[in-house]
Amino acid sequence: MSLRIYGNRQLKTLPGKETRPTSARVRQAVFNVWQGEIVGCHWLDLCAGTGSMGAEALCRGASLVVGIEQSSQACATIQQNWQQVANTEQEFRVLWGDIIQQLKTLSGKQFDRIYFDPPYASGLYQPVLEAIAHYQLLDSSGEIAVEHGSQGWTQPEISAWEICRNKVYGNTSLTFYKILE
Repeated sequence: MSLRIYGNRQLKTLPGKETRPTSARVRQAVFNVWQGEIVGCHWLDLCAGTGSMGAEALCRGASLVVGIEQSSQACATIQQNWQQVANTEQEFRVLWGDIIQQLKTLSGKQFDRIYFDPPYASGLYQPVLEAIAHYQLLDSSGEIAVEHGSQGWTQPEISAWEICRNKVYGNTSLTFYKILE
């Protein structure tokens, strides 16, 4: 199976239902919201799956894309997909393993845009967002987009952040956070 992104580029996907690629509608919505903010940005893709969001960021001019994924098979697919779309001036890294442990390895780095799309019932929302805040991974002018189901989601509270927008796309919702000013 394959998936198409910005510029009609085709990406590989994984067989089965272990990963759930972000829908084209939601991908387009995120990049419409962040239009003008992608070129030259540092992008962090959490629970990266097939890497479609990071690939889209690379296609739109991100200078650095880092992805974290717990499935080694998915990591291999992400690596192939990003190699296919990145140009020689762009950097990318795929980190395999536990998301909290991998976030710790990024301590000292900051990202302008962070996309977080875990399995909806995983229980990862609060601990991952707390880890991002603790390790100060979000740039002071950056934003995080959190994908979640439209029903039954408990909104995490992070004391140093505020919600700057909510968007609903059928059964999928996005909540955007930024650092309090």
